[in-house]
Amino acid sequence: MSFKEKLEVIKVKPRWMFLKMYTDTDIVGLGEPVLEGHCTSVEAVIREFEEYLIGKDPMQIEHHLQALYRGGFYRGGPLMLSAISGIEQAMWDIKGKYYNAPVYDMLGGKCRDKIRMYTHVKRAGVPGEFSIEEMLDITQQRLDEGYTALKYSIIPPIKTIDNPANVRKHVERFRKVREKIGDEVELAIDFHGRVSPAMAVQLCEELKPYHPFFIEEPCLPENVDCMVNIARSTTIPIAAGERLFGKWQYRELLEKQAVSIVQPDICHCGGIFEGRKIAVMSELYFGSIAPHNPLGPISLASCLHMDACTPNFLVQEHPGNPDKSDLGVGYIKEPFVIKDGYIDVPTKPGLGVELDEEALKDKIYDGKWSTPRLYHEDGSVADW
Repeated sequence: MSFKEKLEVIKVKPRWMFLKMYTDTDIVGLGEPVLEGHCTSVEAVIREFEEYLIGKDPMQIEHHLQALYRGGFYRGGPLMLSAISGIEQAMWDIKGKYYNAPVYDMLGGKCRDKIRMYTHVKRAGVPGEFSIEEMLDITQQRLDEGYTALKYSIIPPIKTIDNPANVRKHVERFRKVREKIGDEVELAIDFHGRVSPAMAVQLCEELKPYHPFFIEEPCLPENVDCMVNIARSTTIPIAAGERLFGKWQYRELLEKQAVSIVQPDICHCGGIFEGRKIAVMSELYFGSIAPHNPLGPISLASCLHMDACTPNFLVQEHPGNPDKSDLGVGYIKEPFVIKDGYIDVPTKPGLGVELDEEALKDKIYDGKWSTPRLYHEDGSVADW
């Protein structure tokens, strides 16, 4: 078996990109090689890799990943790893379909029967101020949908050293949500790298009485020692990883115990097996894995297969789009279903998803989507 023809890239709204890889046996593999806001750039990398892949045997997954990653001298980065991730997912899909087995069966078999999900407490659109009343209404909707784990993002912009009133505002918002849901429901908060280390330490101290599930990206992870200082200042579990690419970037975070929870994005970190390697690295430090996933149904499928076979899996992120597009409604023929906060482990061969080609027709777009840009009141740039 070998790859044939051009790799097909399909850009679909709201900001996703799907990949179809064809073989000479008519098995087609699906992947989701996307970096939000950079679809055309990732596609350009795929076109470069295409020259190597055409005519190769798709069953030699690890060999091809090594060739793509190491063969061009310059390694890593978000564009390269996002392209590799989608290609890797598609190769596992092909291999599973060939052997009539789910991907997780080829990675040691499942450790669980269902995957716990957490969802966002958010409103549609650009992050910004919205009332606590609106937030509590959305929280109730999530509880009514059966979720037992929730997360929301801290409201930007935040100054590097902010005033006590703003600190109290952020803490009060968390307190009121905690009071509504009680202690039986997990509640995480995502600082999203919007907060300076000094402010993160303050906020962690103030939030501690309300027992956050975890704090995500308390500061940007580029300076690991800052992450270490925050982790040592609090008993709240620290999570990070959505902006790290490949296992190498997790080494120092784990060795210095800057995080308790790693959050690789299976569409950015190098794919399903690379995510599994990162999980094993975390397991050495008694850490957990909670994969990042704000993307589409192929990304979700890839996450579920890794989650199924990973002993130290904690919980799976799910955006919770109102139209259920992130579960595949309007994109795949058999969308995923969340029941009581869980998704059953997939059982079909490969990734177990099939695109709904007819439904996709009105979702095709040019791939142009930009990350929202936020500004402080003085006009300077704020972190999104």
